[in-house]
Amino acid sequence: MSKDCGNHGDDDLRRSCRRLLAILLVLALLVALIALIIYLVLRPTHPRFFLQDASLRQLDLSNTTTTTSAAGALSTTLQVTVASRNPNDKVGVYYDRLDVYASYKYQQITVAASLPAVYQGHGDVDVWSPVLSGPDVPFAPYLADALRQDCQAGYLILQVKIDGRVRWKVGSWISGHYHLFVTCPAFLVTTGGNGAPGASGFKFQTTTYCHVEV
Repeated sequence: MSKDCGNHGDDDLRRSCRRLLAILLVLALLVALIALIIYLVLRPTHPRFFLQDASLRQLDLSNTTTTTSAAGALSTTLQVTVASRNPNDKVGVYYDRLDVYASYKYQQITVAASLPAVYQGHGDVDVWSPVLSGPDVPFAPYLADALRQDCQAGYLILQVKIDGRVRWKVGSWISGHYHLFVTCPAFLVTTGGNGAPGASGFKFQTTTYCHVEV
């Protein structure tokens, strides 16, 4: 008799555990469904980024000639001013991580600079002005040739890129993390190039709209 009572107690415990797991599963599904409905109804618009300025302080090639296949080095210092605006009326944005760097023809030429984490409310605008530097970055000969040609032509196009993580906030609800990737073209022009890379004479032309992916 005592053995049957023990088995009966084990069966009740197993049934209680199954009920508890079922309840927790239903609650998790409800929370996920509510979050999905909120997202679909509000449809957060990507934050908008603009490159407002780019000041080229250094652009030096070393150990590279047009007659050798050996890789050289490029040293770059660039200060940029980037602005971001949240266009949503009911959705806030948490910028948990923002890393900014510069590239030339898809090659990264500066070390990534980390921007401070910030919360951006409805319609808010934030502006950052980091200095991007890349001392002695290995540079392929074909890129060195392209850079010389651009400088000789009197123009230079760099890409200012932002790699980050964001979260959406609606009321008290906060989403999970989303990957943010921003690309801003920087158009630099000089009057009368001399055929050699260098920061002297290059001026930023105009504010540019950045391409944003979330």
